[in-house]
Amino acid sequence: MALATYGQSFRTPAVNTGAESTDSVRRVGSAWTLTTPLGQHKKSDIDTLLYNYQRQWIPSMRSDAVATTGAFGGSAINMIFMDRQATTTFFFDDALYEWIPSIATMKFYNVYAPMTLLSYNFGGGKNNHLDRLNMQFAGNVNRNIGVGAHIDYLHSKGCYEDQAAKDFNFSFSTYYTGNRYEMQIFYYHFNQVNKENGGITDDLYITDPAEVQGGIDKIEPKSIPVNLSSAYSRICGDRLFTTHALKLGYWREEQVNDTLTRQIYIPVTRFIYSLDYEGRHHKFINNNAGDASQFWTNTYLDPTRTDDNTRYWAVSNTVGVELLEGFRKWAKFGINAYATLQTRRITQTTFYEAPELTEEQQAILTPIPDGISVVPRITQNRMWVGGQISKRQGSALRYNIDAKFGIIGGVAGDISLTGNVVTKFRLLGDTVSISAKGGFTNVANSYLLANYISNHFVWKQSLGKTRTVSAGGTLVIPWTKTTLTADFRNMQNYVYFNKESLPTQHAGNVQVFSARLDQKLKFGVWNWNNTVTYQVSSDKSVLPLPALAIYSNMFLNFRAFRVLDIQVGVDCNYYTRYYGLQYQPATMTFHVQDEVPVGNYALCNAYAAFKLYKVRFYILCSHVNQGWFGNHYFSMPHYPINPRMLQMGLSIDFAN
Repeated sequence: MALATYGQSFRTPAVNTGAESTDSVRRVGSAWTLTTPLGQHKKSDIDTLLYNYQRQWIPSMRSDAVATTGAFGGSAINMIFMDRQATTTFFFDDALYEWIPSIATMKFYNVYAPMTLLSYNFGGGKNNHLDRLNMQFAGNVNRNIGVGAHIDYLHSKGCYEDQAAKDFNFSFSTYYTGNRYEMQIFYYHFNQVNKENGGITDDLYITDPAEVQGGIDKIEPKSIPVNLSSAYSRICGDRLFTTHALKLGYWREEQVNDTLTRQIYIPVTRFIYSLDYEGRHHKFINNNAGDASQFWTNTYLDPTRTDDNTRYWAVSNTVGVELLEGFRKWAKFGINAYATLQTRRITQTTFYEAPELTEEQQAILTPIPDGISVVPRITQNRMWVGGQISKRQGSALRYNIDAKFGIIGGVAGDISLTGNVVTKFRLLGDTVSISAKGGFTNVANSYLLANYISNHFVWKQSLGKTRTVSAGGTLVIPWTKTTLTADFRNMQNYVYFNKESLPTQHAGNVQVFSARLDQKLKFGVWNWNNTVTYQVSSDKSVLPLPALAIYSNMFLNFRAFRVLDIQVGVDCNYYTRYYGLQYQPATMTFHVQDEVPVGNYALCNAYAAFKLYKVRFYILCSHVNQGWFGNHYFSMPHYPINPRMLQMGLSIDFAN
């Protein structure tokens, strides 16, 4: 069964602590996600843990440092650079990465009994109410066949004017895992609508309301004027992924006990075929011409309204062969090779249809710069070949080496080489883990980053391939509950959005170094978990980052009445002051600016979370410290953090 798990932190799994619950182990024989393009299994688990359950329902759950429009379900970008997702082909997706399902979040479960997880979360008052309903189901026909479904509905009115968000996602899946043949299929659809208010008109309404209100020092958040009143973005999309594998091998006799034996099938080689279809549609609407003339410098297509539409679809077919690890004692690693052929189409709005513009209206339009001519529709064919050598079994040493080369179309000449190694050894009665990773990529940028046309933004440019060299490592010391991580990245031809919200390629090199410490302290029922991230960018005008980001969570964790697990505490996010990115609603992108610093503000949440058998529930007061240490609570210029809010939620694990 494939389930999309939403609201997870951007933080990597290495620092996400907690063991699978006893109920999950009893009911779930195995759980996995798939990797592209060959549909290989990656071990996963189920979200039934109590720890920080409440944190899934606030915008800051995305990261220890995040730039966000504020609304739950709204646009955001991770400012911990090593955790940030790479720019995708359809760059509009990136701002809503946390809310859009992906192949990495689609889970398959082999369950002993049907499983249904139902959660409902709500908060706020009449004017800023938010609701989220989430349902996940998994069931098995037999030990080899499973089916599943997922529904996620989110509706947030937003704490500030014209900031509402409405998201509806669903997915279906099935799988068959036999001795000689296996297949997995999932389909998901999402439809995300976000009102775009362009931020508040004056930050003083937050930092010093008395100055702009003639001495009145309080103001209702919904009364603060915003830049856009009739604008919204919609992103909807689908994905169908199916992978099939024919496994060739042999039968081997295995001893069960002194008198019984059994025959087991040992696969040696897998022949794989995968089909991946992905479709996207971005729409940006603004019906207030007055707002547009004040907010945007250029208008290219229609001064009376904005109705931008960009569509994308891609079909990828992959064939591969894999020699499996461990079918003999001498087979210490697995090896595979594959080829992927992709056809994709991108459609843009190059002009608006009726009504016809008057001569006066046409005179208002900004002329499209000379030399810029973006075609309304383009179809491309691209092809890659690749391979992998991996060792996934054994406790002392595991490794993975991936290579991918573009050979046809716009990706011709692309190179992607990545690898990682993990080793574990016993020290002072416990197991220490050391991992290292590295990579080199030289890849083409997406078509839309180089060719785009809309009502307020037009660009056409030749972008060179971006070359990246990366290296990093992690040390995990269990007995001190310490995790140390260091990463380095050097990027040449890095593409960013400049002050005018236009993509720009930096000709030089940009380096980023990051070091992170995860330290957990425990004394009886008292716990104090801390994550400290230090990062430095060699060129802050191109890639601004907060130098220091801290997440601290102090809580009591205990069991009452022998059956009720309780976590009560306060957690805080803090990052240092820097010139944060600014959000552009027309393209859903984040661009650099050097006028308004943000940061140097602690965002604190007080909470109590409970688990009674298969029921989890919580009470949360988010941004509990509003007004205690100043009013500079902006994660991004002109987009204030949500004010203090009371939230509650309930999750029931139905053991059918």
